[in-house]
Amino acid sequence: MAFKPKLLMVDPSHFEVSYVINPWMKPGAWHEDPAGHLRQAQACSAALHQALTEAGAEVVMVPGAPGLPDMVFPANAAVVLDGRAIVARFACDERRGEEALFLNAFRSFEARGLLDTVVQYPEGIFQEGAGDCLWDDTRQQFWAGYGQRSAKASLQVTEDFFNVPVVPLELVSPRFYHLDTCFLVLSGGEILYYPPAFSAEGRAVIEGLAGKENVLEASDEDAAAFSVNAVNFGKEIVMARPPAKLKARLEERGYHVRSVDLDPFILSGGGAYCMTLRLNRFSAVKAAAEKAAAE
Repeated sequence: MAFKPKLLMVDPSHFEVSYVINPWMKPGAWHEDPAGHLRQAQACSAALHQALTEAGAEVVMVPGAPGLPDMVFPANAAVVLDGRAIVARFACDERRGEEALFLNAFRSFEARGLLDTVVQYPEGIFQEGAGDCLWDDTRQQFWAGYGQRSAKASLQVTEDFFNVPVVPLELVSPRFYHLDTCFLVLSGGEILYYPPAFSAEGRAVIEGLAGKENVLEASDEDAAAFSVNAVNFGKEIVMARPPAKLKARLEERGYHVRSVDLDPFILSGGGAYCMTLRLNRFSAVKAAAEKAAAE
């Protein structure tokens, strides 16, 4: 890897499942044993942190806040590329309080030299971060989900800000409200995705741009396990405990799959990708410039 991945996580001390904004959320199950679930969530977050570190990443941890339990899913906080970050606008009232806190966090990263530029999506244009905007290093483009949480109008804002192609993918199922719940870009050029989450047009776009030989279809079981919602860098994949068949398929392609118990977070509709945000992702042009400057 040219750059050691730097991944943002949020301390889960204030995590709970207390409302429903997606079909996976189960506050009733959480409140059967809130203290026990919180202890389990803290242990699972620590296990994810360890798996990412052992895979070769550096993890930057920031605090959460009372009353904002979904801050533990910073993938939705912003889209980041080439040292530039554009902070989210959340569609659901329950998450809008996160915006100011994440904006402050990203401005602190800017002050520390971790980022060069920090802005926010225009008011009224909903866009929920890297959860709906996945960078494809092979094709040097973003795949961007819209139609559930993120607005179609956000696509042009993203393209203009980063000056890279943005490929729209309409999400048609409320169960897969962010692109990262049903779509994983792998370093070898493969796309793992769950077809029922997409329109026929979207499926055709994915196959057309990725090539059928690079498209891996996730099963119902894979999607329900939140295994598609995974972190990949190099040949390392960190994901919520995958079904055996999916793990074997990925290992056949040369990937090393690290399985983590993320059950408390799945009660809120999130997995490994949701719980992280890559802060030092670079396009090929920027990566080449960074390498030349370092020599």
